[in-house]
Order: sequence, then structure tokens, then C-alpha cells
Amino acid sequence: MAAAGGAESRRAAARVAVFPLPFQGHISPMLQLAGALHARGLAVTVLHTAFNAPDPARHPGLDFVAVPDAIPETVAPNGIAKILALNAAMEASGHVRGALASLMAAAEGETRRLACLVIDSTLTAAQKAAAGLGLPTLVLHTGSAACFRLFRSYDLLHDKGYLPSTESNLDMPIEELPPLLVRDLFDPSKLPNKEIGQKILNLATETTTNSSGAILNTFEDLEPHELRMIRDELAPKGIPPFAIGPLHKLIASTDGGDTSLLDQDRSCLEWLDAQAPGSVLYVSFGSVIHVTQDEFTETAWGLANSGKPFLWVVRRGLVLGVEKQELPDGFESAMEGRGKVIEWAPQQEVLAHPAVGGFWTHNGWNSTLESIYEGVPMLSRPVFGDQLATGRYVADTWKVGVLLEGVLERGEIEKAISRLMDENAGVEIRGRAEELKEKVRMCLESSGSSQQAVDKLVGHILSL
Repeated sequence: MAAAGGAESRRAAARVAVFPLPFQGHISPMLQLAGALHARGLAVTVLHTAFNAPDPARHPGLDFVAVPDAIPETVAPNGIAKILALNAAMEASGHVRGALASLMAAAEGETRRLACLVIDSTLTAAQKAAAGLGLPTLVLHTGSAACFRLFRSYDLLHDKGYLPSTESNLDMPIEELPPLLVRDLFDPSKLPNKEIGQKILNLATETTTNSSGAILNTFEDLEPHELRMIRDELAPKGIPPFAIGPLHKLIASTDGGDTSLLDQDRSCLEWLDAQAPGSVLYVSFGSVIHVTQDEFTETAWGLANSGKPFLWVVRRGLVLGVEKQELPDGFESAMEGRGKVIEWAPQQEVLAHPAVGGFWTHNGWNSTLESIYEGVPMLSRPVFGDQLATGRYVADTWKVGVLLEGVLERGEIEKAISRLMDENAGVEIRGRAEELKEKVRMCLESSGSSQQAVDKLVGHILSL
């Protein structure tokens, strides 16, 4: 009992600061991690930019400190350039160092030491500020373990001749990183500014190398080989990895709160209540991805012609250059009441609804994990970055989805939906999705691998 009491008092005497990258797909897992640490007895302060600032009222257990970001208005609101501009602005201004210094001083006054700063893997400026104050950093990686390995392998990919990619080698297997093909790689040379893409890859490697630990939003039974390889690489360097996912189910409801930056249309839940079990295809391409006008039109008619009920998220700005997209002429009458189109959904609740039998997704890692947790098979249409490798894993390693590649065309969309949703065609995929659903639930039990990893992470934080 004395030992347990000592551990509790050590947790109560420690505070952790966290600093997410200010995009939806990065804010959500960081706030979920903050909630999990708070639930284990640690005090948590969330540092955040004015851009995409979270709402403190939704997270009553956490403290929030705004850090001026001073990013020029000419920088695009999303994407790689924004990340680099954010780091440059924070490094030049010294605001992060000032915020951390204030937290450290305040922690002494309240007899809570500031144990560490947890950063997003691309926030090198925050890590440098912490290092200047002697504060250890941990790095949260918001992608899969497979993508963690992939992004640390770009020297090898160039040395072996896989990159830069060419039309003739797109279907070549990456022997060192199965099941990936060259077409699944994020290729910086294909960007308008080649150097920017490589810089982002370097940031994530640099922050991990200079950290006191790597936190991964995945679980042992999902990526056992990848996690073993990561441990073999990082352990000799004194950088322990912690696989504590899925983060969205680690937290208590009062600690994690609602992490969405967009207003959710909850009317879709009532609509789902009226649909047959497993009949609805949920369609959402996340908060950042854009599509062309042609892709939007083909998607609309592929859904309408599929004969399946669908719930389609068409957020503002989804179509390039258009703030609020109009549906194609004749689309609403063609879907004959089978479909519902909304601007944003309470996604976790939608995926948990018994009417949902499939998820057409861009394979952002948060969406992929949420689908795996609910046992919902996926129609994968990855677009950029880590989504490409994740889509390949969904189709070829976990085999819980169908990969939709090439030019989007309504006929091919219909075929893919049929493969996923038809009772006979999709039976094996649904069976494997159910098996994975059971595995993820086991990892979250009190003796499960992810809960044990959180306990080890808290112990590691207290030892810093």
C-alpha cells in the first residue's frame, strides 16, 4: 500500500505540457493523450497556437496556454508550408520558450514539477525551446508504426533506387518494407517544391532522435512486426517507444472531451436509426484533403448509382477552389432518399452505429483506427503522405478493406462499393474486421498491452 501511495503522490506532484500541431488530425490524438495522462493522475497543460485553437470549455480537466504563432497571413492555412512557417515563427519569436519558462516557474510555486513536454513529431522549434531550458521532450507520432518506419527509411529508399519514382517502377515491391509498393511512397520529388517535402520528413526523424521517448497511436496486435523493428532501432539509443493506441478509446469521457474543430451535424444519427443494420456506406475524406470538380462529380454519381444507402460528408472547401460545393444536377432525385449529405459528422458515433456497414475513407490514421475499433470495413482512397501506406496495409496486410486506385470513375466506384458492401462479396473482409475489432478491445482491457504501455509511459515520465 505504501508503494502505491508513493506512486500516487509522485503523479500528483508532476505536470506534463503538451503541444500539438494545429491541424485536426494532430490536435485530436494529442488532446486524447492529454486526457489519458490526466486520468492517470498527472496535471496537464496544453500549449496551443491561435490558429485552430481548441476550446478549453470542452476539456475541463486540462489547463490551456495560448502561444502566439506570428505566422504571416500569406501562408496557406494547411499543408507542409504551414508547418515550416510555424516552426520558423516560433523559433524567431521565443514565445514557446517564454511559455515553458513560465510553466516551470509556476510549477515550483504549486509544488508540481514540470516533468516534460510532449510535442508533435514536426514541432522542432518547441523541442529546441525545451532543450534550452533543460526540459525533456517526448514525441507523439500521429501515424501508424509502419509509417514511422517508412519515414525513417528515406535514405535507404533513395540508395536502393526506389526513389525518385518513375512510371515504370510504381508497382515494384519495397523488399525492405513489405507490403508496400513504390506507388505507396510519399515522394518529395513530385511536389512543386522538392526541398519542402524532404524537410518535413527530416523534422520527424530529428525530433525523435533528440527525444526521451516516442509515443505511437497504435497497438501491439495491429502492428507487431513494425513495433518490434522500432524497438530494435530505438532501444539502443535510449529512446523507449510506447504503443498506447487507439488513443480515442483510452480516455474517460470527462477527460478527453470533444476534439472536433468543426460543428457536427447530429441529425445524421436519427437518419441512421431508420436504416437497416450494416446497410449504409459512410463517406468522409477528413478535414484537410481536397478533391477536383471531376472527382467530386464521379464520386456523387458512383454513390447514386451504387444502389446502396450512404451518408456523405461534403465539408466546406472539399472541392478545390470552391467554398460550398453544389451537388450535381439530378443527383438528389437519383439517390431516391437513399442518401444523406452533411457538412461534418460526429464520426466516432457514426462508425459505432449498427446501420453503418462500410467506410469510404482517405485513410488518415485517426479515421483508420476509429474504423478498426468499430469493426467497419473500409473502401480506401488514400491521397497523400502516410495515407498511401496505410491504404496498402488496410487492403493487403490486415485485409479489412478494398483499395480504390487510379482515376476516380463512377463505374469503378460502383464496383468497389459492391465488393465491400454486398452480402457475399464482402463476407471475408467483414469477418477479418470483426476479428480485429476483438483484438483492439482486448488491448484496452486493464491487463491489455495498450493500458500496460500507458502505465509504463507514466512511470517513464515520472523518472525524467
